[in-house]
Amino acid sequence: MTVASSQVITIPTTYSPQGDKLPLWNRIEEPMWQGSEDDIRKGLSFQLLSPMWQMFLLGDGAPTRHLQLLTQSKISVDVIAMTAIGEDDDNAPSDIAAIASPRIRRQIWLRSQQTGEIFSHATSWWSEATMQKYLKDPSLPIWVSLNQKYTELYRDLKGIYYGRCPNVAEAFGYPEVDKYWGRHYLLWHGGEPITMIYEIYSPAIGKYLGASSL
Repeated sequence: MTVASSQVITIPTTYSPQGDKLPLWNRIEEPMWQGSEDDIRKGLSFQLLSPMWQMFLLGDGAPTRHLQLLTQSKISVDVIAMTAIGEDDDNAPSDIAAIASPRIRRQIWLRSQQTGEIFSHATSWWSEATMQKYLKDPSLPIWVSLNQKYTELYRDLKGIYYGRCPNVAEAFGYPEVDKYWGRHYLLWHGGEPITMIYEIYSPAIGKYLGASSL
């Protein structure tokens, strides 16, 4: 096993928001730049995003696996929250419509087990039935859970973002940097989308990928 997980998380099955509102999730707020599926297919200017960063963010590999290879460290998954959201669209990208309801939102940090550095924050949305089938232990990285089932995946990148997300700044630990890269995508298996994922990346990966622009 190359990825560490500290706890087993129970999958919620009851939609019970506090009051009338769901707790918020973290996203790039009012992006300074935003790219479409077409931009992702064509690739971005190197002045905007360097070749190494493009290979990482615009490629279709598993980010946890890539982080493990880049850092030569086991990657821990810290599950922040598992929230049953029912049929709510959760103020998520419109692609959430591809995920059947009732839905569950999963929020995590990915960190180096060796140094404790946080490399990314991710929010994913699942149908209850799909999570029960493919992610019985939500504290494991998605690629580990699905590889155990020999599940073939297609990563369908939908959007890429650059801007601020104040709620992750303290955890990332780079006070001199206040803008981050993020992306969202659908994961497909057997012709069906099984989850939508929104990721925000820490400047910490710049130590391994180099500067984010040329």
